[in-house]
Amino acid sequence: MADKAASGGWKAELKSLAGMVLAILLVWTFVARPFYIPSESMMPTLLKGDRLVVTKYPYGYDYASLILHPHPFGGRLFGRLPKRGDIVTLDRDGEDLIKRVIGLPGDRIEVRQGVIILNGVAVPRVRETPAMLPIDANLPCEMGYEAGFRTAAPDGKLYCELPRYRETLPNGASYDTIDMGYFPGGPDDYPEITVPPGQVFVMGDNRDESADSRVPFDQNGLAGPIPLEAISGRAEAITHSYDGNGQIWNPISWVTALRHHRALISLHPQQAAR
Repeated sequence: MADKAASGGWKAELKSLAGMVLAILLVWTFVARPFYIPSESMMPTLLKGDRLVVTKYPYGYDYASLILHPHPFGGRLFGRLPKRGDIVTLDRDGEDLIKRVIGLPGDRIEVRQGVIILNGVAVPRVRETPAMLPIDANLPCEMGYEAGFRTAAPDGKLYCELPRYRETLPNGASYDTIDMGYFPGGPDDYPEITVPPGQVFVMGDNRDESADSRVPFDQNGLAGPIPLEAISGRAEAITHSYDGNGQIWNPISWVTALRHHRALISLHPQQAAR
């Protein structure tokens, strides 16, 4: 009798565990999932080490949002267009990326010396005070264009003092970007195209270090607009962030490595007065 009771107990435990795993998979597939920022391409909005919540349903379901490769059907279920300014996750040959939607189907878009020209009109941008990003293991500020912007502040700490511009799209979506200067021959210049039906044009907020729709495939970019089916979700909020100094074997470091100023931050663009 004891053996049967023990066997029944183990079966109940396994069923409970299987139910929990299934529930997590269903939530991750249809509702929301965590996302880790692995690069600097979305600074200053997102930093390497940020952890996000990405919802799966705002634009409907497709092969990218359902994590199916290759996709078993064409188009999207319950499909809806993103809004200009939304931060979206997308699939590039099995790799997760995160960018901001700038152009919608039918838009004429070009980039001229770093300025977006949307449907013949320059997107307004205003220079702000520099973004003072604390230097840490996840943001060393010592490679590429960033290296020239390391600075020591009066508080004695090192910062990445990056040129920041507030950009506002025609629908009023407003957000900060980083622009470290005009670099001819790169993504600061992009000839005018019309975004095809069923596609969107995306860019990173760090305009000089983002492999996005402006950048060709052979430079690891997206080579133009992306199909809506490649979008896997919408970024909602930063839940927490790590500075890169944590160690798996040291639980105390899981706390000390937290960037406490980067918790529970909404990722929806602000709405400027129009």
